[in-house]
This record gives sequence, C-alpha cells and structure tokens, in this order.
Amino acid sequence: MTEPSYSSDEIASILKIIDDLNNLKDVDTILDRILTESRRLSSADAGSIFLIQDKKLVFSYVQNDTLFDHDHEQKRAALYQNLTIPMSHESIVGHVALTREPVVIDNAYELPGDVPYKFNTSYDEENGYLTTSIMTLPLLTLENRLVGVLQLINAKDDKQNVVPFDDRDQVFVSFFANNAAVTIERGIMNRELILRMMSMAELRDPSETGAHVQRVGAYSAEIYERWAMNKGIDKKEIKNTRDLIRLAAMLHDVGKVGIPDSILKKPGKLTDEEFEEIKKHTVYGARLFTSITSELDSMSLEIALNHHEKWNGHGYPGCVPELDETLDEACDPQSPPKKGEEIPFTARICAVADVYDALCSKRSYKEAWDEEKAFEIIRENTGTHFDPDIVEAFFQISDVIRAIRDKYQ
Repeated sequence: MTEPSYSSDEIASILKIIDDLNNLKDVDTILDRILTESRRLSSADAGSIFLIQDKKLVFSYVQNDTLFDHDHEQKRAALYQNLTIPMSHESIVGHVALTREPVVIDNAYELPGDVPYKFNTSYDEENGYLTTSIMTLPLLTLENRLVGVLQLINAKDDKQNVVPFDDRDQVFVSFFANNAAVTIERGIMNRELILRMMSMAELRDPSETGAHVQRVGAYSAEIYERWAMNKGIDKKEIKNTRDLIRLAAMLHDVGKVGIPDSILKKPGKLTDEEFEEIKKHTVYGARLFTSITSELDSMSLEIALNHHEKWNGHGYPGCVPELDETLDEACDPQSPPKKGEEIPFTARICAVADVYDALCSKRSYKEAWDEEKAFEIIRENTGTHFDPDIVEAFFQISDVIRAIRDKYQ
C-alpha cells in the first residue's frame, strides 16, 4: 500500500489551525473547532468527542449535519447530553481508549465476527440515523497522554454519497487531532482552575456550587450566541466572545469570598445593613481582575461588577470610579446606577442566567421553583430588571436551557 503524500501547503494549513486553537480559552470552543476541522479534513457528515474523566469516557461534543443542520437549537441542546461510556471492549470508543489504537470501519452493520469491539445501534434507532463508515481515533498528546477519543461518522464523496474513510483521512486527521490534543488539556485546565476558585466561594456561600457556576456559564454562552445571531453579529466574533463569556460568567460571584459568613450563611431575611454589605461582592470580585492582561480579565471584571445592575437603572453597585476607569470608561461619581445599554451586554446576559438559576435552585430560604414559575418571573421583569432583547433570546433557546439544567445537577 502506497503511503499518502501531503503538500507543504496542506501541512501548513493544519499547523495554522492548531496555532489558532492556542488562542481559545474554553474547552467547549476548543472541541467545537477540533471536531469541525476534523470533519472538514475527512468530509465526515458527523462526529463526536469523548473526554477521559474518572477512568470513563464522558460525551463532550457532537456535530451532525444530517440531523442538526437546519435546527440550531436542537444542535445546541444535543451538546448537553449526560452520557458516560466505560473504557471497555463493549463499544468502539471504549475499545480505542483501552488500546490507544485507531479503528476504521467501512460498514458498521457488517462487522466481522472476530472483532473485539461492538457497535451500539441505539443512537441510530433513537434518531433515525444510519451510521455506515466510522473512523475512531485516540486523542494523544505529544507526551502520549490520552485525553479522549474522536469519532467521525459517514465520510462523503463529492456527490454526497457515504463512502469509507481512506488512509489519507486517517493519517491527516490523526496528525491534526494529536497535535491539537494539548489544547484540550489546556482548556480543561482553564475550566478546572475556575471551578477551584469558585470552590473557595462555596466554602463561604453554600449556594455557590460548582454545578451553579457551570450552569450560569453555559446559560450565558448559549443566550449570548442566540442574542448575537439575532443582532447579525459576525460568526467569527460570536465564536470568540462565546469562548470568553462562558468562563467569565462562571466567575460572576467570586467576590463573595470577601463577605462575612454571618451574612452569607444567614438563613433568614437580611437587614438593610447586611444587604448593603452583600452588594459589595460585585466590587470585591471586580477588583480581582483590575490587572488586565487579557480579554478574559476584562470581561470577568465587567460581569463581576455589573451583573446586578438593572435595565431600568435600579440595580447596584452603580458607578465605581476606580473600576470603571479600568475599562477606559468616563465615570462621574455623582451619576446614578447604570441602566439600559450603559450596562455591558455581557453583564446583562449574566443577569438573566444568574436569576433564572437562582429561581430554579433550592436555597436556605426557599425551595426550588418549577420552570414555568421561573419563566413567569423572567417575563414579568423584562424591561425593568432585564434587557428585553436578551430575554427574547433566552426564551428562543428554552430547550437548550433545559438540557443545561439537566446536565449540571
């Protein structure tokens, strides 16, 4: 068999994509780009990525042109499935994780009887899909650490007929995916560092759980994408901002580490004086990011400081000169609280995400509200607490919101 050859331009193109990946921060954005480029290189109709977690494979990203191409919200909701697969020979991805060897299949429904793995038909049966050709690759770093498994489904020819993956596909995608695997590790590390930072806040405030900040971050990213699409914002800008807002929104309440336990853990209603103290968490959080070295620092400051501002100008903390000047904004200490579009859009988005999650979560002073009651409160506060355009985007993705809530329990 002749080894496939590649031009210097093809290799340079892949290296350029890998270089672009190094500018991304959040692991979901990284997985999206890796899967998109892997499918492009192999002309695959669909694909998924599973990451290693606690010695299991966790479903982490999916794309499918046949099933999701015309339904953006269905595509987004599919990303939040709760699915884990053992690292065993009972599945193709489990087998590849165990052996660290690729598996390429021409027809999933015509496997030889002596192969050590099994093909699970449940996805096809549940979704009305027909899996034929499969290429499954281990995601190995340059140091040979396994971070996950990439599976591509149904290679297509120029006429859109499903065909087998060829040797060139395997070599090309393997080269790209393994060089990109280190960016997955970095993305996971970024999110884990934020979760560890928020675990400090959780020690102080029992409501600041890892699940809560994961939900608020995911809600914010999805609301932003729909809002930005409604506004006709450039797709590249949407992807770049989405990459940042998920992480920055997770840090919205990090300033609570500066609030006394006697107030944070008080089971009853706060006094006026205690509530004034609580308000300071916005400023305490923002001050953590005043040494701005990146777009993520800048956005984290925006959200931490402003996520309790209200559309009608009745929120808090209002103008904080030393922090607003950090963002190169003119600030009059005598001015009223921010209102309308004076509030950064990132904070307006996080405000909806945070309030919705608080309403649907159990607290020391209340039980969790059902979805419809929470939706009613969001609607009632449109134009007063919340930006109407952002609320519109929120309700446009209600299926995605439910999927996120179910995933991060």
